[in-house]
Amino acid sequence: MSIILILPVSMAMAIVAWSLVFKWYAYPLLRQQSFEEALRPLLLLHCFRYIGLMFLIPGVTAEVLDPRFAVAAAYGDLIAALMAFAALIMLHFSRDWGVVTVWVFNIWGMADLLNAVARGILYTPDGALGAAFWIPAMIVPLLLVTHVYIFRILCNEQRTGWPAPTHV
Repeated sequence: MSIILILPVSMAMAIVAWSLVFKWYAYPLLRQQSFEEALRPLLLLHCFRYIGLMFLIPGVTAEVLDPRFAVAAAYGDLIAALMAFAALIMLHFSRDWGVVTVWVFNIWGMADLLNAVARGILYTPDGALGAAFWIPAMIVPLLLVTHVYIFRILCNEQRTGWPAPTHV
């Protein structure tokens, strides 16, 4: 297989696998929780997005990464992690402000990941990620899937109340 295809194939397969994990296992469990309890583990997962800062450390990747990718990905992830923490705190103290904060976080977080993927394609040569390859190959697909489920929970809550109807 061409090296050019390895990361896209890995990401696509991970998106499918994580989607199935969430459809068959995670979402049915989340639907049994209150609105806040359903969002909490998804937001906690995003609190670890500070890990994107590793793109700025020479030696972690096979070569120094183009700052047009590395800086945007690293700091975009750090901001997303801080926003996830803020959303957790706001949900704890105020449902109304918590919902607003979760929406803002989720829009930012999804846009940040899509921006990082696009910049990675444009500015990161194949093989340059080195050991950091696992981030876009495994973690980014998981984060994308969880963003979709956060949107789903938010939209279901607005439309029908949470938990979602069983036919969803």
